[in-house]
Amino acid sequence: MAKKIGFLGIMTALAMVLGFLEQLIPLPAPVPGIKLGLANAASLIVLYKTGYKEALLVSAARILLGGGLFTGATGMLYGLAGGLLSFCAMCLGKKTQAFSIIGVSALGGVFHNIGQISLAVLVTASPSLFYYLPVLAMSGVITGVLTGFIAGRVLVYIERF
Repeated sequence: MAKKIGFLGIMTALAMVLGFLEQLIPLPAPVPGIKLGLANAASLIVLYKTGYKEALLVSAARILLGGGLFTGATGMLYGLAGGLLSFCAMCLGKKTQAFSIIGVSALGGVFHNIGQISLAVLVTASPSLFYYLPVLAMSGVITGVLTGFIAGRVLVYIERF
């Protein structure tokens, strides 16, 4: 049990560091708000290594702590909207066994963007924001593939120990 708690603590800290570093990397993107999603690699690793409940805890801790430290209440709300929808999509993708970890991550990237843009539409009462969705979905696939590849490689390494 202590080993599991230690692992989850390390993965939460890793997610926090990756989330912070990600904010320092400016991406030349046609739509504001596109990020690499590297912090999600930690959640993916936990999802595949320990399970759904633990991955939800790491994701929620990362979003809540990151919001408190880096993005504020608004960023936290958008993070929760995207993060929870993304988490549900990744869990379903993993459960069906129709996707590799890369596919599960890509699903998460797309649904993270859907969650955030949906919240933005609700907050601003501007359905026209959905016009950004194709660009955001494509960026979610691309960054999700990258994140899934990284998480998959780390899992291979972790399994050796």
